[in-house]
Amino acid sequence: MNWNNSTQQPWGPAPEKPAGPASGLPAWARKRVLVPAAVGLFVAGAVAGSAGADGTGTENAGRATPAPRATVTVTASPKAVAEPPAPKATTRPADDDSGAKVSVPDFVGMGLQSAQDAAQAKGFYALTSHDSAGRDRMQLLDRNWKVCSQNVAAGKSVPTTTELDFGAVKTEESCPAEDREPMKAAGGRMPDLAGTSVNTARDAFDSGTSFTVKDAAEGRMVLLESNWKVCTQVPAPGTKLNGQPVEITAVKFEEKCP
Repeated sequence: MNWNNSTQQPWGPAPEKPAGPASGLPAWARKRVLVPAAVGLFVAGAVAGSAGADGTGTENAGRATPAPRATVTVTASPKAVAEPPAPKATTRPADDDSGAKVSVPDFVGMGLQSAQDAAQAKGFYALTSHDSAGRDRMQLLDRNWKVCSQNVAAGKSVPTTTELDFGAVKTEESCPAEDREPMKAAGGRMPDLAGTSVNTARDAFDSGTSFTVKDAAEGRMVLLESNWKVCTQVPAPGTKLNGQPVEITAVKFEEKCP
């Protein structure tokens, strides 16, 4: 036995060399991978299905045409709104029986406010008042005025729709013998202005008339014309008016003309 023969081993025959050419790869990399038939068929089907009808194979299976959406229009019915109740008719007592006649009370001597209240209690609501002194003052605070006259005589029966007009003066004043009506320059003649208030005298002429007022006593300014009375006038009463200026002098009502 030759121990120097490198191909011989003392314990048995030399191992057989593997058939085929050497690949130079490690043994674990040279193992074959077996793919189950079912998996292979699935992969093949997926590849075949991905190809387009034109053979390009770029058609995306996920780009299927979506089903059309149905649009439904719903019209909501309006809710019924309850109509507000009709307002209750409000009528004054005088309107309920306008044809009825009522005996007019005697208001002379009463305070203006009390006279108005009493007239309304009887059903009269068309009420007015004026300055009996002819000074054309406004009755701003009715409690400060008293009734001197009434346009409908006491005791006369008239419909409650009749207008009642009270002539009045301040409570501290005396009632005149008769109401002094506002005067006008009638017939183109100069009226008699003596004793009338300056504001009433001014209203007797048209707005284009030149009108001058002077204090007959002390040279004061005439500010509140209803508190002043006429002492003298130019032109004289009865003079024909043809547009000439009007000049008057005046003092306060509690004063005497000089």
